[in-house]
Amino acid sequence: MSACQDFHDDFEFYALGVLDPEQKAEIDAHLRIGCATCEAALKDALAVNAILMRMAPEVVPPARLKRRVLASVGVQRMSWSWLAAMAAACMLVVALWLSVQERSRASELAQARHTLIQVSSQRDRLLQALSFLDDPATLPVSFGKGQPLPPHGNVFVHSKLGVLLIASNLPPAQAGKTYEMWVIPKGGAPRPAGLFQSEGGGTAMHILSGPVDLATLGAVAVTLEPEAGSPAPTSTPIIVAPVAGL
Repeated sequence: MSACQDFHDDFEFYALGVLDPEQKAEIDAHLRIGCATCEAALKDALAVNAILMRMAPEVVPPARLKRRVLASVGVQRMSWSWLAAMAAACMLVVALWLSVQERSRASELAQARHTLIQVSSQRDRLLQALSFLDDPATLPVSFGKGQPLPPHGNVFVHSKLGVLLIASNLPPAQAGKTYEMWVIPKGGAPRPAGLFQSEGGGTAMHILSGPVDLATLGAVAVTLEPEAGSPAPTSTPIIVAPVAGL
């Protein structure tokens, strides 16, 4: 597994054929053993490369490039004696252009990978939320009901899955601030339950995964805290959802 992790970031460059021969040989040898994980990663890299290549516009060097290269080395008239110098200068320009293109391609690949990770993370969160909503053992609690302006929504609690918060009308947190959820035991001190930010339109979804003791859980609350979070609430709760007695 450690070898797979070492190769993971190199597959896009392997697929482009720009790895050092030694690195390419290592990956070739690893793929020959039939590693399913790395074969899947290589297929993903090929797919990303294909998408990016289709997106990249075709670049054709302008016809005047030859005259500019000749002028840059002091050649005003074409002659066989200067053919080697012109070829060398052209190769230098092409090599520099390809270097810039490769750096741009690497940046695009990194951005595509980041986008894929974000999409995958959002998908996982939605699937996790659906598991709450589809389970008949999930208990819902509404807050802010009948108050359209303050934050309103629902908290869903499940003894095994944890706590799911779905809120609306949350204002964006000020600079240097973030929302923090708390689980409050009956007669106990609030316990941190994770940080989150509101999305467009003031909506927010946050999940605390893991078993929850419903017999001792008193409430779920949300406060505005410093962006690094706090071990205990430092502001008045924006949301309070009593869950005692469910």
